[in-house]
Amino acid sequence: MEKPIIEGAAVSALIPQKPPIEMVDKLWFNDETTTISGFTIKADNIFCENGEFTEPGIVENIAQTAALRVGYMVSLLEKNGEKVNPPVGYIGAIKRLNIHQLPKVGAELKTEVIIQQIIFDVTLITGRSTVNGEPVADCEMKIFLKKD
Repeated sequence: MEKPIIEGAAVSALIPQKPPIEMVDKLWFNDETTTISGFTIKADNIFCENGEFTEPGIVENIAQTAALRVGYMVSLLEKNGEKVNPPVGYIGAIKRLNIHQLPKVGAELKTEVIIQQIIFDVTLITGRSTVNGEPVADCEMKIFLKKD
């Protein structure tokens, strides 16, 4: 993966979260079941404390990687000649959350989300975040999509 599929403002357009809550800034990979995002941690991030990216930010990054997946797929669709807006999702449950380390400011977090199951408006994912290949966090998450 030499170059992201999309980055910056183009990523921002694909997720419902807006600054200062955006926790993804690159889409590295996407297929039927797997999405990999990137996020460069900046010192002014609301989830940074003492030069480290804290647990709530890591969890939000995993959830937003799932949102980025849906947003990217929806961006490829049109309805009546117009682009379809990405749906809003809500974290319904987090299980087996392991935080291995808190990444430092300046690090790039790479997060992989794998879709385990989709039942109606509920998606079960596994998420894994790394920095330079070293584990940061992993978990299972249930995400509920809001119906329009």
